[in-house]
Amino acid sequence: MALLGCLLLSGAHAGKPAADEKGAHLRLEGTSWDFGDVPRRGGDLVHEFRFVNDGTAPLVLLRVVTSCSCLKASFSKRPVAPADSGVIRIVYEPHKSEPGTFNKVIQIYSNSVDGRDILTVQGNSIDGETPRKARAEREKVKNK
Repeated sequence: MALLGCLLLSGAHAGKPAADEKGAHLRLEGTSWDFGDVPRRGGDLVHEFRFVNDGTAPLVLLRVVTSCSCLKASFSKRPVAPADSGVIRIVYEPHKSEPGTFNKVIQIYSNSVDGRDILTVQGNSIDGETPRKARAEREKVKNK
């Protein structure tokens, strides 16, 4: 019975760093971004995800893996000292994807006590112009 209790307690903490655990810790200020409606041929979209190392050791981002070739990620290879911050820059290239709703995943591997963190970007890629621009041009034509 005692063994079962120990197993249950240890399982409840799996995946979460203990408060007294020492090491680097990646804390993201936000984990998702919505680009909204974007023209498919309108150029690349950029968003920077900011993070802080709120751990006790230098944080090293080992690699950042994107879910498709339409996403590029860049980040500093230098260690981030405790209490310092950094940025992971994501570039979405809508012309490399099909039109329509998109939801892309970015995996961050680091020496953080968490090991792996997830980011997402989403939006709606539209062939031609965005609906707002098209509506504004129609209104101009009607007023003439």
